[in-house]
Amino acid sequence: MLVGTGITIIRQQNLLAASMLSGIYSLLSACWMVELDAVDVAFTEASVGAGISTVLMLATLALTTRSEKKPVHKSFLPLFVVLATGAALIYGTLGAPPYGDPANVVHHHVAPRYVNDSYDETGIPNIVTSVLASYRGYDTLGETSVVFTAGVGVLLLLKRGKRSKREEKK
Repeated sequence: MLVGTGITIIRQQNLLAASMLSGIYSLLSACWMVELDAVDVAFTEASVGAGISTVLMLATLALTTRSEKKPVHKSFLPLFVVLATGAALIYGTLGAPPYGDPANVVHHHVAPRYVNDSYDETGIPNIVTSVLASYRGYDTLGETSVVFTAGVGVLLLLKRGKRSKREEKK
């Protein structure tokens, strides 16, 4: 479903339909992340990807045109860059240990420490909350700051497009 939605987004000329489909894509991604037991990432994807991003794209479309302009000439450079990046990402995963293998290093060192010591070290009874709020607190703060800064930047760009009544009279 993700691949089909992605191909449909790429082929869309109507930007309104592409914006709505990208929200659906984010929602499908969130469902996939829930299946992988990454509920915190799924929640973020659903709220930012399917929620705020879709609203911001629709607000941008309200100030611009709804249809994509056809390119003057076709270039294969973007396709080459995407294929090369995809090949590099796939090559990078070939050395990764098998998913869910109980012999993986993470199951012998990192996970047992969080399960056994997180309450004593942080005082937070929920392990996921202790990892996100305490062990990775600065990382979570950084992610929140990036999302906030991006939202403020988009709002400033949208505000810049509107002219006040005083400017229109001049």
